[in-house]
Amino acid sequence: MSEHIVTSFDEELNGLSQKIAEMGGLAEQSVADSVAALVSRDVEKAQRVIASDQRIDKLQQELEESAILMIAKRQPMARDLREIMAAIHIANDLERVGDLAKNTAKRVIAIESNFGSQRLVAGVEHMAELSLTQLKEILDAFASRDLAAAHTVWQRDNEIDAMYTSLFRELLTYMMEDPRNITFCTHLLFCAKNIERIGDHATNIAENLHYLITGTTLTDARPKQDTSSLTSVEYREA
Repeated sequence: MSEHIVTSFDEELNGLSQKIAEMGGLAEQSVADSVAALVSRDVEKAQRVIASDQRIDKLQQELEESAILMIAKRQPMARDLREIMAAIHIANDLERVGDLAKNTAKRVIAIESNFGSQRLVAGVEHMAELSLTQLKEILDAFASRDLAAAHTVWQRDNEIDAMYTSLFRELLTYMMEDPRNITFCTHLLFCAKNIERIGDHATNIAENLHYLITGTTLTDARPKQDTSSLTSVEYREA
């Protein structure tokens, strides 16, 4: 392969990484803004989050089209092929993160006139801070191809799961104690689940980065602490 072709191919790979970086920045901002809208009951901010999702979707589509063209034109192998496939998978995860932020913003609009305990909202906010940290760390790890950092993010997914389970139990108890809380708490549960799923997408990116760097898949079972499906809440009279 001539030097010109190699240089051109490297530039195309860099273009994929730049799109991942742009998507990641937009996804992080959307998540932060959607949760900020929830905390402050800011419907206008929530609407801006919903509108901004189109940009993330467009970048994901552009990256996928570029990646498919590169495979057809360059016929890459080994590490080069893994670079392209990882970019496709990571872009898909980031597009889903944007969708989850958009869905959270929609919940803000839905509960505008039925807002409940701010203390419960704080639990969702704390979950979001942890999920955003995970997302930022894995995007930094991707940019620097840092395998150790990717493993750290992968291993910490259970922290978000445990927090979600705890919040799930608290919201369920709150609903059972006073049926008037059901609508508000149900919307919060959906918000919390969206944020928990963002943590899962960060973990997906960590697994793809591991494969990109090593050429092997992680065979260990993913650490999980979401036991909400097994939760039993005892009803107590107030």
